[in-house]
Formats: sequence, structure tokens, C-alpha cells
Amino acid sequence: MRAHEAGALHAEAGHRGPSWLREPDDVNALYPGLWSAGVERGDDGGLRVGGVAVRDLAAEFGTPLYVVDEDDFRSRARAFRAAFADADVYYAGKAFLSVATARWVAEEGLNLDVCSGGELAVALRAGFPAERIGLHGNNKSPAELTRALDAGVGRIIVDSFEEIDRLAALAAARGVRASVLVRTKVGVEAHTHEYIATAHEDQKFGFSIASGEAAEAVRAVLKQPSLRLLGLHSHIGSQIYDTAGFEVAARRVLGLQAAVRDEHHLELPELDLGGGFGIAYTSQDDPQPPDVLAAGLAEIIAHECAGYGLAVPRLSVEPGRAIAGPSTFTLYEVGTVKSVPLDGGASRRYVAVDGGMSDNIRTALYDADYSCTLASRASAAAPVLSRVVGKHCESGDIVVKDEFLPGDVVAGDLIAVPGTGAYCRSMASNYNHQPRPAVVAVRAGEARLIMRRETEDDLLALDVG
Repeated sequence: MRAHEAGALHAEAGHRGPSWLREPDDVNALYPGLWSAGVERGDDGGLRVGGVAVRDLAAEFGTPLYVVDEDDFRSRARAFRAAFADADVYYAGKAFLSVATARWVAEEGLNLDVCSGGELAVALRAGFPAERIGLHGNNKSPAELTRALDAGVGRIIVDSFEEIDRLAALAAARGVRASVLVRTKVGVEAHTHEYIATAHEDQKFGFSIASGEAAEAVRAVLKQPSLRLLGLHSHIGSQIYDTAGFEVAARRVLGLQAAVRDEHHLELPELDLGGGFGIAYTSQDDPQPPDVLAAGLAEIIAHECAGYGLAVPRLSVEPGRAIAGPSTFTLYEVGTVKSVPLDGGASRRYVAVDGGMSDNIRTALYDADYSCTLASRASAAAPVLSRVVGKHCESGDIVVKDEFLPGDVVAGDLIAVPGTGAYCRSMASNYNHQPRPAVVAVRAGEARLIMRRETEDDLLALDVG
């Protein structure tokens, strides 16, 4: 790959786009795997979600706007609950968490995984049952652990020897016994971006099984009267499409569990294999449905337990993206359209919208691919390969690297980007002092605000200079 002055992200696809992207026969068609169940084109050609036109949403709530199909979110939560009927499903709140979504998760019978004091605060504000909350994090502060203990959080996933000692002292001081899982590193290289692969040895999370560190962590927990060891935890990464990596992880974690049985005469009752189940961001992605994932994991665990002579522990999984991601799209308004000449007489069309890397950092951070469509109307114009970019002062401010849009897209049109329910609002920033967008939930023909748009007054309120 030859160097590009703006970075490899720009040069990677070239003006023809990536090899998997095909010019559509109908530029108005919606690829079904990318959109929530409630999204369709109305008779006027504009997009509708839950019976509400996106033009009406933009007029009432402004753009950029995260639009959540509530029924779709709930349906995906129920699908995981049904598929993993004999397991515990913890919704990974880091994907997207608000008071409203925490209540949806509770109502659909899922547990909740949080990984910071702020996420725990949202869960408690929502009235989420504390005993159904799990607390993650590689560097939990004493204040965060104290709040979790005082709230009665159901389980804490310990991540370091310092944390084991810290938590034990805090629990003992309160006269309580904290239930914990030991997070392990299983040495699995998940087929995903290096920043979201979390089970290889050279990273910050957990205790290494290979080095014997995880076994020592188990001993450290068992020595503490104020801690109750529930089981072991593993998380191999994010945006994973098959169960092959989970097979290796389960084998190594259950091998440790067998060693714990042999050394301590203790069969641990629980096993958490984490989440990371992938979704479709573009037509090249082919995620597995929850029932297929559940059947695959159950078979793996049963096989490995039989090999070690272990009773099958109660499984936990932590889907976040797979529930929140496809349920939401981001709605933008087009501001400018320009064509930039490239080598060989070609050109690239840039469609600039009123958001960008402040509301979706994943393209810049992970080189993530997204799709999009003209949302405010249908078009009879021929498709043109386009790059959707934001309004920020960065050449890497790209929302959609390559997608076919109608050739007549102009300022004032609305563009919708699907699959933005996970890690977009939760990773949003105020870069260039851009207020973060609102989040709207749509259901049965009604839209309601669940997170309001930030204002300039919000930004200035923090500036005490």
C-alpha cells in the first residue's frame, strides 16, 4: 500500500471502493440485515421507523439524532433471554446505557453489566435491581467498589491482586461478603481489531492462565473471608462472528476450573464467557442469531466439561452491541457536497453532514465500515460512490468510508446510518465544542426523548475560567 498524506484509511479502498461493495440495482433499497425491524420506506419514499417519518423526527428533535427502535431493542433482548434460557444474560451497558434502556433491560428479564461508577449510577437511577448487576473494570476505584457494596451489587469481576485486597478490606469493614468472579486471560487471538481483542496476553485485562497468575488469583480470593468466589470469567474481544474462539477460551478456563477443583476441592458454580457477538454494519457481515450462538456455546461447554469430569457450570454471557447496535440509526442533515479529483482522471464525492467523529468515533478509531442511505426522500438518480464525512477539523473525520448514494444528493437532504446503537453515543465527545446529539426512542407511532441534546450552555457551564 502506498503512503497517503492523510493516512492509510483514505487510500485503502481507492476511488472504486472496497471489493465487497457492489453498485446497487436500486439505490433506494434497504439491505434488511442492517436496519431495525421497524424501518421502512413510506409511500412518499422517505424513511419511517415505528410508523414515524424521519423528516418529522428531524423537524422536532434536530440533527444529528440517534433514533432507537424500542420494539427492536426489546425484541433482541428477548431473543437472547430465550436462547440462553438456562444461562444468565447480562446486557453490556458500555454499548449504550441510559435510564430508559436500563429499564427496558430489566423489564425484558436481563441482568446488567456495568464497568464504571457512572454506569452504576445510571443503573441505580433507573431502579435496576442491584442483585442483578455485575461490575467490571480493570481499575475500579475504592469509591466505585464502596458504592457497589453499599448498593448490593450481585457480583464483582476482579481484575488485579490490588483489587482483591482492596475489595476484601472494604467488604470486611461493612460486614458483608462480596460475590466475585476472577477475570482470566486465555491467550486467544480473536479475529477482530487489535484494540477490541481482549484475551491475548499483552493487554491490561485479567489474570493470565498460562503464567499461573489466574490460579494465584483464585488462591488470593479464597483466602479472604469477606469474598465469595462464584467462578471464572473470560472475554475474548468484540465484533466476533463465530464461536471458534470461544471453544479455545472455554477449554482453557475450564482447565483452570478443573485445577481449582483438584487443589481446593471446590467446583465453581459459574462460568462467564463474556460477549463480543458481532452485528452487520455492511452487506459483507454475516452475524449469527442468538439461538445459534447459544447452541454452539452449550455444545462447547458440555464437551469440555465432560473431558475434565466437571459438572456443567451455570453460564453467563454479556451481549451489548448485538442488542443495542442494530436497533438504532443516526440521522444527519447534508450540508455540502463536493467532488475531489483523484489520480487517473477519477474523482471522489464527499458528502458532508452536520455530525461526524464527535458522535461516531468508530470509523476513525477502529477503521470501522458503515453503510448509509438517503433518508428524507427516494431518488431516481443513478448511484454514485460517495464518502460521508463530518464537520470536524480532521481529515480522518469520516462517518462512512464508501457507499453508493443517489447522484442528486444535495444540501438539506437527510442521510441515515444504520447500526449506530452501540458505542456511538457512549463514546461521543465534544470535539470542536460540538454538543452531543439527542437520543429518541420510537415505538407504535410515537417518539419520545430519552436523552436530550446538549446545548452550548451545557458546555459553557463546565468552563469555570
